[in-house]
Amino acid sequence: MRRCFVTFLYGLYILLCCAFRPSDAFAAPLLIEGKKTLYQRVVSHPGATLFASPDAQSAVVNNNVKTFTVFYVYGRQNNRVQVGVSDRQADGWLDADKTTVWNQSLTMLFTSRMGRSPVLFFKDHDSLEKLCLDNELDKKIRHYEEIVRSGKTPPDFPVIAQEPPETAVSEKNFYLLPVLNVDNAFGESAKLLEVASIDPGGDAGTGSGNSSGASSPDVPDSGFRTGFVFVIDTTISMKPYIDQTLKLVRSIYDELEKNPHGDKIAFAVMAFRSNTELTPALEYATKLVSDFKTYKQRAELENALAQVREASVSSHSFDEDSFAGIKDAADNLSWQNYASKIMLLITDAGPLREGDKASRTGMSPAVMAEYLKKNNIYLTAVHVKSPKGKNDHASAESAYRELAKQADNQTSYIAIDASSPQKGAADFDAVGRRLAHGYSDLVTATAEGKLLAAPIQTSPQKKLSPEEQAERIALSTGYAIQLQFFGDRKGSRAPSVVRAWVADADLGKLSRDPQAQPVIAIQPAVLVTKTQLSQLRAQLKAIFESAQQSFLKDVSQNFFQNILSAAAQMTRDPQAFTQNPGKNLAQSGVLGEFLDGLPYRSRILNLKEDDWYQMSTGEQKSILNHLEARIRFYEECDRDNTHWEGFGSPNRDEWVYRLPLSMLP
Repeated sequence: MRRCFVTFLYGLYILLCCAFRPSDAFAAPLLIEGKKTLYQRVVSHPGATLFASPDAQSAVVNNNVKTFTVFYVYGRQNNRVQVGVSDRQADGWLDADKTTVWNQSLTMLFTSRMGRSPVLFFKDHDSLEKLCLDNELDKKIRHYEEIVRSGKTPPDFPVIAQEPPETAVSEKNFYLLPVLNVDNAFGESAKLLEVASIDPGGDAGTGSGNSSGASSPDVPDSGFRTGFVFVIDTTISMKPYIDQTLKLVRSIYDELEKNPHGDKIAFAVMAFRSNTELTPALEYATKLVSDFKTYKQRAELENALAQVREASVSSHSFDEDSFAGIKDAADNLSWQNYASKIMLLITDAGPLREGDKASRTGMSPAVMAEYLKKNNIYLTAVHVKSPKGKNDHASAESAYRELAKQADNQTSYIAIDASSPQKGAADFDAVGRRLAHGYSDLVTATAEGKLLAAPIQTSPQKKLSPEEQAERIALSTGYAIQLQFFGDRKGSRAPSVVRAWVADADLGKLSRDPQAQPVIAIQPAVLVTKTQLSQLRAQLKAIFESAQQSFLKDVSQNFFQNILSAAAQMTRDPQAFTQNPGKNLAQSGVLGEFLDGLPYRSRILNLKEDDWYQMSTGEQKSILNHLEARIRFYEECDRDNTHWEGFGSPNRDEWVYRLPLSMLP
């Protein structure tokens, strides 16, 4: 017994020694000032080197630190920062000027350039605030833009850089705009943000008035092509529109044959119906009628389209699976040869969407819109409002307006009055023809090296005919597509600045119409690794399935707090989320700290717990559907091989993705 007791004491001694090793006793990152649980973090710049100590003659631990690595901060000395990739131990020291303080994981993304002004980067907060308070704000902005464009900036000039004015930042050039500080003094009109602008291909920290990006295109480009797909509802009652599509395609092909650039536009057709498990006689949920064909292969598409018939039976519900047709068109057509990617949806029914077991995609309109945006596809939704579907009109319009919302706050949703099939078909023909002509003009201008004029934003109160709406859509999307094409061709980069202040909205548009909804110029996203996104998906799926099982009885008391905790931790510190995947911040009493100071919040983060418990069952079910749609989106992101940035790393788990904040729970 004595020998066993001694052995026990010795084992306990060893365990205690291991538990309190000196190397672990101090292995805790520095806390953010005033916080009890939130650690200081920095993000590494291009060219950062990890040293063994803060001394100038220190040995090098890693001379190839991956760009945008997020480190915890353990100490500061001799203009160096002691850092570690985990919150358990330090790995070495970085030069302070090769890091940016980043105590949250929010970064900003430039929005599509649908006529908005390029973002100006100001040297300090006071300069930007002074501009916002100027009585001639719009005039002052144009003056600043002219000076930046000239390249002759005076010594006291407040603007230190500008988003490329005549191209968009190339999507092939990864950039990071970490949020360092925020001023909400102007409320919902615009946030003033202090950001860094880090470009792994540029010289971070050299921001100047000449950081304006590429110049305007100066030579013709014959490589620009447009792919235009008709996504057609082929259920009962859609025969007039199937027939009209064939007539429209034939007519457009006739015109393109006379155009010297006509072979740079190709058309495709995707048909959709609804769930065939519930209604087998529908024959298909989606069907690829024809991949892209130019006028030179017109016979193939025309013959295939001529064989399309409307369904012989009705679907299980009035809503059809238009989202399945959209997604199959996005995934399965030969888009790789087209810089301009256009989709025209034509349907008289609302979509099967998240929460509906008959929906093949399980996506919401917002998630489907983000999926299309991720694939650079511009969709116009043509909603045929027939008398038969009057009870479905309101919900269908709401869904398609959300799906087709553009970056300039306008929408590419067009409602067609189909009080008679003939009138509806005629309006559809006018819309399709106007869109095709608009994108034909885009091809011609780009092939000749000409910049399209920035579109003039129309007032939401102004009533436009379907044909006028189609013209506006073609102009605004064509302008944005061309800027992106020239940006990719010239390799336009985001300006590189160490610290600068920007407004998140187009101030010029805001000054011209203070009552209008702000046009967002930069939007928030969260930088996540594959591991972190996979962990988020797994945890949310577990929360969702648990809530589903108990929903008819009573949603778990922890459901809301679990989702809130996951969203907050991903926004503030995805690394901590990965290390503590089951931790509920509310239960540990630190949720308030995670939410405090965040300049942007997702839908869940804007809710209060009392709001959740006061919701009706239907409203709570809507939150569940919202969550399911995001889980589906994370699955698509994980399968996506084109939008993750690995910086040469063979380890896919370390690759990073800028997940829009709107796609968090």
